[in-house]
Amino acid sequence: MATAGGGGGAISLGEELSACLLRSWLWLLCPPLSTCSLAGIGSLHREPGGSGHSKQALMLGSGRRRLLSTLLQVQKRPCQPCRNMRLVQFQAPHLEEPHVGLESGIGGGVVDLNTFDPALPKTMVQFLERGETALSVARRALAAQLPLIPRSQVTFLAPVTRPDKVICVGLNYADHCQEQNVRVPKNPIIFSKFSSSIVGPYDSIILPPESKEVDWEVEMAVVIGKKGKHIKATDVMAYVAGFTVAHDVSARDWQMRNGKQWLLGKTFDTFCPLGPALVTKDTIADPHNLKISCRVNGEIVQSSNTNQMVFKTEDLIAWVSQFVTLYPGDILLTGTPPGVGMFRKPPVFLKMNCRMNCSSLS
Repeated sequence: MATAGGGGGAISLGEELSACLLRSWLWLLCPPLSTCSLAGIGSLHREPGGSGHSKQALMLGSGRRRLLSTLLQVQKRPCQPCRNMRLVQFQAPHLEEPHVGLESGIGGGVVDLNTFDPALPKTMVQFLERGETALSVARRALAAQLPLIPRSQVTFLAPVTRPDKVICVGLNYADHCQEQNVRVPKNPIIFSKFSSSIVGPYDSIILPPESKEVDWEVEMAVVIGKKGKHIKATDVMAYVAGFTVAHDVSARDWQMRNGKQWLLGKTFDTFCPLGPALVTKDTIADPHNLKISCRVNGEIVQSSNTNQMVFKTEDLIAWVSQFVTLYPGDILLTGTPPGVGMFRKPPVFLKMNCRMNCSSLS
């Protein structure tokens, strides 16, 4: 349950939320091992005829017998979901400092990558800076089906903390432009948040006393995996580590005052919840065909699809990298769909005791 507390007020996220704030539901199932394939292999080693019983051929080599034994053991096991790469930063009571890990599916426990390989960095930015070297270790850990730290013992941090940059895009959904009755921009509208605005997926969002118009904006976020400048659109995905869900919390009164410079209204402390997982790009078939939604107090307030994005990931990164060098861990918030509180009639803003649930669905 989202509750508000003293001071400026806080919106905290409760565990009873079935999908949890900002959980990225980007997961795929591996197809079950085909029964026909197993039967086919078995039939290659069966003698025809007999007294109603199928016999294995006696002339199997030792290697073939081991292979058949392994396949039969696999056949006995129920097919498990194919665990795609869901990188997280977390804390646990038995750990002195945060670690990097793997979330074992939606709502699952965590594999501690730093225990699996103590040489790995303990922050996501440093992990991403290692590039393929670190990712290959994570893949080995994923394949090893290691013991999990129970979810009840884990505190999730944002999947990336203290990035060099948090870059945001305005008016990047055609239907969001429509609800404001404004033209679709010809070029990306870029603004920023400070990295101090980042909090974890279950942390409190502080309602600052300076603002009375705090609004919600669910967004897909892209995490940069490799340093680059002047990146061609055709090369962009080589520079992407993966995707997560973000919330571009916005103080509308401050966004529209002070010369209409958006920065102050966008970057109050706690105004950028992320996570919990950074889902690697290789597990997402098409980042521009994902359902994206936000609920406030159980009501769906935003519901769209990333196919409504005006500028896709490739266009955005190519555009931004003309002006700034991108570094591993940099976060790009790609814009929000319609349904924000500001443009409702009458406008609706977040209050104490609000509940929020934001998700991106494959």
